[in-house]
Amino acid sequence: MPMKNPPHPGLSVRYDCIEALGLTTTAAAKILGVTRQTLNNLVNGKSGISAEMAIRLDKAFGGGAETWLRLQMAYDLVQARQHEGAIKVKPVARRKLHEPRIA
Repeated sequence: MPMKNPPHPGLSVRYDCIEALGLTTTAAAKILGVTRQTLNNLVNGKSGISAEMAIRLDKAFGGGAETWLRLQMAYDLVQARQHEGAIKVKPVARRKLHEPRIA
């Protein structure tokens, strides 16, 4: 069951990876092969986990790139749902299975 309001995944990076291992942001950035500012933006919720960053996190700290991306996706979806009412889209009528296709 999805969380109602998952935390930004950067917090997991900060607390479960960087701080848990006694690393500084600078040291962790070096391990990940990114700039300190890039990592700082992530752990402060100013940027998200890209596919490339997910691979870097997996290689450095484990957990699986897919897991890191799922954390980001869950967070992004909750953020989008907060303004779902403002998203105006008309549903497309679907043809019934027994109806012929019209070319």
